[in-house]
Amino acid sequence: MPTTTPSAAHAFTDVTASDSALRRFLHGLPGVDTVGLEARAAALGTRSVKTTAKAYAIDLAISMVDLTTLEGADTPGKVRALGAKAVHPDPTDRTAPTTAAVCVYPDMVAAAKDAVAGSGVLVASVATAFPAGRAALDVKLADVRDAVAAGADEIDMVIDRGAFLAGRYLKVYDEIVAVKEASGAARLKVIFETGELSTYDNIRRASWLGMLAGADFIKTSTGKVAVNATPANTLLMLEAVRDFRAQTGVQVGVKPAGGIRTTKDAVKFLVLVKETAGADWLDNHWFRFGASSLLNDLLMQRQKLATGRYSGPDYVTVD
Repeated sequence: MPTTTPSAAHAFTDVTASDSALRRFLHGLPGVDTVGLEARAAALGTRSVKTTAKAYAIDLAISMVDLTTLEGADTPGKVRALGAKAVHPDPTDRTAPTTAAVCVYPDMVAAAKDAVAGSGVLVASVATAFPAGRAALDVKLADVRDAVAAGADEIDMVIDRGAFLAGRYLKVYDEIVAVKEASGAARLKVIFETGELSTYDNIRRASWLGMLAGADFIKTSTGKVAVNATPANTLLMLEAVRDFRAQTGVQVGVKPAGGIRTTKDAVKFLVLVKETAGADWLDNHWFRFGASSLLNDLLMQRQKLATGRYSGPDYVTVD
């Protein structure tokens, strides 16, 4: 299976040599056909999934969830409870898969690591002055190093959307490279906040910029703005990682985050993955859901398939 490398920039040395060269490359990418993109995303969303395939899809989706709490009121106790749920999503059925990871703020990483120790569940930490990213680079890097020192397996960083929208692409590129270096062995997810990028062309440019800088994952959103993951923007990012691997041999993951709440939604996204990027991405090493409420619905639908009836309202914990 293809793997990520610390940076794919060696294959694009000329492209990243200067701000003007990077701008020419990004603005030279094919323009996005908005109508075609949205129509394809909508058409793929109508695919029906039968019972046996649905059971497989539900377990796959559970295994792809980054169970998340990113609130100012987070406590070690809340994080430990979240970790316990990640390890055993359904305490009454130990055949339910674990989630991929728990995602917390840097100061909660140690508590999360303790909660999931020995389970295989990873700990992801948002960093770089999440969610706005409005801080000096040295502050952002200190944020990353703190999370890694506490044991984070993955870092979810936010790009400087102001710099990107102002066309200062090399600044954004250099910042991602620096965060990648500070992350060490931790995998790096680069968050674009697609709802603030305004256009599909910008999402395509951001996707390539993140991958050129060495992102292990590209991620739609923080979940903190009005517009988060959509089938169309995720489809566009899946096309980008597919095309990037075709040109470089480097595989990059995709993480839609925010607004994915139901099993029906999750299955639609899995169809997008299969039909756009291909089966190689149908694995939690390459595709994740940034969600919490989604897990509850997946568990209730899972029990419905097993028993023929829906659970009562007290069946799952409320996050």
